[in-house]
Amino acid sequence: MHRLYGIVLGFFLFTYQQTKDDSMKYGLNIPKQGSLDFVSLGALINRLDPGSIPFRKATECSIHVSGGEFNCAANLADCFRMRTGIVTAMVDYPIGELITERVRAMGVTPFYRRFKHNGVNGPNMATVYSDRGFGVRAPVVFYNRSNEAAAQLKPGDIDWKTIFAEGGVRWFHSGGIFAALSETTGQLIIEGMKAAKEAGAIVSFDLNYREKLWNIWGGHERALSVIDGIAKYVDVLVGNEEDLQKGLGVKGPEVEKKSKLDPSIFFGMIDNVIKKYPQVKIVATTLREVHSTNHHSWGAVAWIDGKTYVSPTCELNVFDRVGGGDGFASGFFYGLLSGEEPEDAVRLGWAHGALLTTFPGDTTMATVEQVRAFAKGGSARIQR
Repeated sequence: MHRLYGIVLGFFLFTYQQTKDDSMKYGLNIPKQGSLDFVSLGALINRLDPGSIPFRKATECSIHVSGGEFNCAANLADCFRMRTGIVTAMVDYPIGELITERVRAMGVTPFYRRFKHNGVNGPNMATVYSDRGFGVRAPVVFYNRSNEAAAQLKPGDIDWKTIFAEGGVRWFHSGGIFAALSETTGQLIIEGMKAAKEAGAIVSFDLNYREKLWNIWGGHERALSVIDGIAKYVDVLVGNEEDLQKGLGVKGPEVEKKSKLDPSIFFGMIDNVIKKYPQVKIVATTLREVHSTNHHSWGAVAWIDGKTYVSPTCELNVFDRVGGGDGFASGFFYGLLSGEEPEDAVRLGWAHGALLTTFPGDTTMATVEQVRAFAKGGSARIQR
C-alpha cells in the first residue's frame, strides 16, 4: 500500500513538474489560448517599388503595403495561419482604402484609430520609396512621412481593455520604427505594453534602430531615453549588434569580429543587456553577409533563457531584401507560440526570413509547409 502510494505520489509530482516546465518554456509563461495569438502596434505604410530601376529613371512602380510591426502580424496570419491583429492609424482616403484592402487580404484583424483627410495635406499614410538595386548597386531607401497619421497616435487613443479582454491576446509586439515617429508614439507603446502585461500576454520589441527617423525630432540621446523606457516592459528583444548598441546603449566586447556571420560579438553583448533589463528572457537576430545586392549569406542566432542557439548558414539569391528581418522575427515568434524546441524556433525564423527574400514586397508569400521543409534542410528541387 505504501509502495502504491509512493508510485502515485511520484507520478503526480512528475506530472506537476512537467506541466510547470511546459508552462514556463523559454523562461516565458506564454498563454496557451486566446482569441488572438498575436497583436502588433505600429504604422502602416505604402512602399513604392520601381524594381531594379533607380527612382530617377523610373516610369512605373509596384505598391506594397508594409510596416515593420504589421509585417510580423501579416506573416503570422498568412503563412503560419495564426490569428493576428494590428493596432494602427488609418486615414479615410483612397490610399487608406488601398492599405485597408491589403490588410484584409493578409487575414489580419485591424484596430484602427481613424483620421479624416482634408483633401490637401493630410493627415497621410506614409510612403516609403525603395528600389531593389542590383549586383554591385545597393538598394536606395527614402521616406515621405510628412503629416503622418500614425505619428499623431498618443496615449488614450486606443481602447486596450477591449483588445485584450475579448478572449485574450497571447503575444503583443511593437518596434523601434514606430517608437521613432514622434514624442507620443513611444508613450503609446508603453501604454500598450502595460495593458498587455496586465492581461498576461508576452511582450516583444524589435529595436529596428533607424537613425534618419530619430534625427528628425530627438537624435540619438532621445532615442536612448525612449527605448530604455520601453525595454523595461519587454520579454523578447529582436535586434542586431548595432541595434543593441545604438538603441539600448549596450557596449560590445573588445574583440575582433571574424565576419558578419560570426555570432560571438552578439552573444558577448547579452550579459550587459540582461544586467540592464533582467526581465528579458530572449534576444534574437539575423546574421547577414552581403556579397552583392543579390547574393547574401544568411543565418540567425538567439539567446533563450541562458542558452545560445545558432542556425545553419545558407546562400541566398535575393529577389527583394526588404522584409527579411521581419520574416525571421515572425517565423521565430511562430515557433515560440507553437511550443517548438528552441533550436527549431530559430530554424523556422531563419527559414522563413530566407524564403521571404525570394518574393517581391515586404510580406510573405510562403506557406508553412515550405518553411518547415526548408528549416529541415529542403532544397530548391521542383515540387511535383
